[in-house]
Amino acid sequence: MPRNLLTADQAAARLGVKVETVYAYVSRGALTRTVAEDGRTSRFDPAEVDELAQRGRPRRDRRRAGSVEVTLATGITKLADDRLAFRGHDVADLTRTATFEAVAELLWTAELPSSADAAVWTVPDDARRLAAAVTAPLPADAPAIERLAVVTAALAGADPLRVDRRPAAVARVGRRLLTTFPTALPAAVAPDRSRRRGTATRTGGGNRATGAHRRVAAALWPALSPLPATRPRVRVLDAALVLLADHELATSTLAARVAASTRADPYAVVLAGLGAVAGPRHGTAAAASHRLFLDAEAGGSAERALAAALESSPTPPGFGHPVYRTADPRATVLLDRLASICPRRAAATIDGVLAAGARLDAGPATVDAALGAFAYATQMPVGATDAVFAVARTAGWIAHALEEYGEAPLRFRARAVYTGE
Repeated sequence: MPRNLLTADQAAARLGVKVETVYAYVSRGALTRTVAEDGRTSRFDPAEVDELAQRGRPRRDRRRAGSVEVTLATGITKLADDRLAFRGHDVADLTRTATFEAVAELLWTAELPSSADAAVWTVPDDARRLAAAVTAPLPADAPAIERLAVVTAALAGADPLRVDRRPAAVARVGRRLLTTFPTALPAAVAPDRSRRRGTATRTGGGNRATGAHRRVAAALWPALSPLPATRPRVRVLDAALVLLADHELATSTLAARVAASTRADPYAVVLAGLGAVAGPRHGTAAAASHRLFLDAEAGGSAERALAAALESSPTPPGFGHPVYRTADPRATVLLDRLASICPRRAAATIDGVLAAGARLDAGPATVDAALGAFAYATQMPVGATDAVFAVARTAGWIAHALEEYGEAPLRFRARAVYTGE
C-alpha cells in the first residue's frame, strides 16, 4: 500500500469538490478507493488524486491568479478543532511530559521515548570547533538565522555522509545541527529599557556556557537572555521549543519538503527552511510582538502601543491566526507556563496588551504574541525569538524531510498563469 494515503476529506480538498463527488468518481472508475486497516475508512492514492485534479474540473474555490494551494498527506502533525498534535500526541501534554529532545525523536521516528531514554545529545567536538571558526568573522549583531545558515552549510561541507538518506542517518544530522546551533550564537545582550524600542547593549563575549552534555534548551538560554539559566526559566524555553517544533505545512516547511523532493541532503533541506523562515511574516514575526510589549511599557499605555502598530498593519502583531478560529493552543500553553516565571510588572504589561487586543477585536493571541511576551519578560534583546523559532522548527523540517524521502521524487511542479503582454 502506498505511503501517506489521503482520507476522503483530504482528497475532496485536493480536488476542490465535495466528498460525495469523490465517491462519485470512485463509482465511475475515475478514482481508486483503498480500504484502510480498520476495514471501513476509505483511503486514496495522492498521486492518482493529483492526476485527476490536473485533467479534471477546476476547483470551485479557485482563488486569484498567482495564489498557490498545496495539500499533502502527512503523518507528522494534525491541526483540527483548534488543537495541535504531533504523531497523535497533544502538544500541550507533550510540554508537560516530554523534553524537546524526546519530541524531536517522536517527530522523526513516530515513537515517543521517555525523557530519560532521549539521552542528552552530545555536541561533537569537530562540529563545535567548525561552528566557532565559521562564525568568528561575523559581526556581533549578525542575525541569528543567518548564523545558523552559515553553520548548517559548513557542517554539510564537512560531512562526507550527508548524502545518506536512510532514516537513522537523517536523524543523526538533526541531532548534530540542534546540538551545534547554540554554540554558534553569541552571548545574550540586555535591552536598554531606557530606550523606547528596546535597543540592545552587549553584556559579554561569545556564548561559552553551552556544555557538550547539556540539553538544547539549557545550552541555548545564554544566547537568548542575560538572566541566569534557572531551572524554571529553562523549562519554559523547553516548552516553547516543543510548541514550535512543527506546524503542519507552514511556508518554511513546504520549502523544506520541496527541497527534499529533489533528494537534496538534510542539511540542504534545513537551509531551504531557514531561507523561508527568515521572513518577517513567518519565523521573525515574534520580534514585532516583542517590540509591542516594550512600546507599551515605555509609553505607559497598551492602547497607544496597539494604535501605533495599527498605523502600519491592519492587525497588530501577535493577534489573529489564519488557521485557528478561537485560540492558538500554543499561545495558551506558553502564556500559562510563562506565568510561573514572569515578574509582576512585566505580567501587568503583558496582560494589558492582551486585554487591549481583545477590546479591539484583533483576534486571539497567537504563539508569536506568547513568544514575544516570553522574550519581554526575560529581558531578551529584540530578535532573540528568531533563534528560538528556527532552532525549534529544525526538528520539524528534519521530520518532513524523512517523510518526503519516502515519496516519489520531484512531485512538486506548480503551473504558472501567464499575465504578461
